[in-house]
Amino acid sequence: MTTRDADFHHGCGMTHGVPRTRREALCTMGAGFGMMAFASLVGTSMLEASSGLVSAAGSPMPRPDFAPRAKNIIFLFMNGGVSQVDTFDPKPALEKYHGQPLPSGEVKTERRTGALMKSPFSFKRYGESGLEVSELFPHVGACADDICLIRSMHTDIPNHEPSLLMMNTGHGQPGRPSLGSWLTYGLGSENRNLPGFVVLCPDQPTVVGPPLWSNAFLPAIHQGTYISDKVPRIEDDFDPERLIPNIRRGEGDDEMDLDGQRREVDLVEELNRLHLQRLEERDPQIEGAIQVMETAYRMQTEAPDVFDIRGESEATQKLYGPGSTARGCLMAVRLVERGVRIVQVYYAKGDPWDAHTDIFQHRKNAKDSDQPFAAVIKDLKSRGLLDETLVVCGTEFGRTPVLETGGGGAGGRVVNGRDHNPFGFSIWLAGGGIKGGMTYGATDDFGFKAVENPVHIHDLHATILYLMGIDHEKLTYRYSGRDFRLTDVHGQVIHDIIA
Repeated sequence: MTTRDADFHHGCGMTHGVPRTRREALCTMGAGFGMMAFASLVGTSMLEASSGLVSAAGSPMPRPDFAPRAKNIIFLFMNGGVSQVDTFDPKPALEKYHGQPLPSGEVKTERRTGALMKSPFSFKRYGESGLEVSELFPHVGACADDICLIRSMHTDIPNHEPSLLMMNTGHGQPGRPSLGSWLTYGLGSENRNLPGFVVLCPDQPTVVGPPLWSNAFLPAIHQGTYISDKVPRIEDDFDPERLIPNIRRGEGDDEMDLDGQRREVDLVEELNRLHLQRLEERDPQIEGAIQVMETAYRMQTEAPDVFDIRGESEATQKLYGPGSTARGCLMAVRLVERGVRIVQVYYAKGDPWDAHTDIFQHRKNAKDSDQPFAAVIKDLKSRGLLDETLVVCGTEFGRTPVLETGGGGAGGRVVNGRDHNPFGFSIWLAGGGIKGGMTYGATDDFGFKAVENPVHIHDLHATILYLMGIDHEKLTYRYSGRDFRLTDVHGQVIHDIIA
């Protein structure tokens, strides 16, 4: 049964160290990680505190509802709203009727719009399947036979914040647990030394930020771990130890080996457990903090290595190419190889795919993304991990097939931009039980609205959970008098795209 009652149980058996104040212990234990890691930096690896969930180190993992097709997820996120008609949804009618009004009338979106605008990018068929992909994504196109392209996605609201929240949490307002938090809550993690849910981006993605990977009302140990994948300065070498503050003790720190730090962690944990025994009711925050400290301590042995992509071969480095997106994608593969349940890779800070003024901005963004996205598929395949790793590549909404003529970024000028479009857009999936070399669903002749096999975000989430062995209707958490779930009261599994 996947439904959790969120009861907690712990054993003791702690060893005693030299007593210190709690503040001093937190500041010094785990290479200084203890004070920083209370769910915002480390988060989700240890699931032993939640209703029998345990890691691969000893106790049994929770049972899925049925045989899973995938064990891990890599979610490649193009934040800002990618234009489907310029990337993965070619529309000959746009070429034919370029410059003419949309036959159905003026498009009602956020900003003023004008006539139909053809794509300035050509499309090409790839692979035995003949999937049509834009010239912006030739490397991804070369992986066409491994990809399922959904062209009929739709969402609810044409604004970045609610649409980003919907794609990440299944709800348009903050305060709901993220997809990654639900997965670690429902399945646990296979690596006790790393977080179960990791988020990679050069800087905080979008104005939403942490609510996109929040645990919300789930236990704190399911919070996502945000780590920057940028090099601080362009002239610097990539140093993985800079990604996670205080993962190593500095030269000026007091000498202490791992055994000494282990004694400090045990001391703080025992103090917390003694406090818990005095409480009439359990305190999930304290219990979660205990597990986070444990993860922080153990991260010292594995985190520096897993984030050090310099150890990869020259051929692998070239496969991904340069840049933060490439680094994030390579790190994501290395993390799932170590048993991390889900890794999200955001393209960049803000809303970089938000092409209100000029659709040609997509060319740079695609150049940064195309090669590393394809490399994820190729690298997973070479490591024997593609069959058990679900790769999802998406965005929060699409863009209109008509020209944006004024308002906001357009500044009242007629330019080559497109407005937000929640009514129809594209995403693709690969690996992890997905049928490759196929398209599913379709938008209308102009690429504005999903008309064939429409897929809502709730349907996508239900399908992702199904591939991971979870019945989305059973994965619930009782909070504030009701049972919540990722898909709320909606969601249908898309069985047609499952191998």
